[in-house]
Amino acid sequence: MAEETAATNENGQPQRQVALQKIYIRDASVEVPDGPRVFTEEHKPEVNVDLNTRIESLSRETHQVTVTVTVTAKQADRTAYIVEVQQAGVFQIEGFDDDNERGHLLGAYCPSVLFPYVRESVGDMVARAGFPHFLLQPVNFDMLYAQHQQNQDAGTPTDAGNATH
Repeated sequence: MAEETAATNENGQPQRQVALQKIYIRDASVEVPDGPRVFTEEHKPEVNVDLNTRIESLSRETHQVTVTVTVTAKQADRTAYIVEVQQAGVFQIEGFDDDNERGHLLGAYCPSVLFPYVRESVGDMVARAGFPHFLLQPVNFDMLYAQHQQNQDAGTPTDAGNATH
């Protein structure tokens, strides 16, 4: 039986690659706590968006990255709707031995791959709940990751495995 060897580049270094193995909705919910009353008023809500990323190592090379978005819309003192989506992806990362590079891939690159999917799910759920279309604005995950790293370097406490943005 022939031995399998990892792919290498022309310098004999392990070939670097990031491969998306699976994308899926891990959890999703929509709540309209004041329906149908909320539909009798003009829809001009104050909207709050919370974004969170979570990384779970499945092996040295395989990681699950989850982007969670919670959108809460309030009208006056009542909640019009709450939509939460956890969009997850399983990523195979090989050839990145530097912890800083791996951290950047998992904390910025992978969430940016998942974001269009969570954006579509949130917009669809808001519309299916009977409200006007909602479009999440683009997110600069590179900047958020850099801020997270600065906070860690400064000693600001963060939940290990969670990067709240």
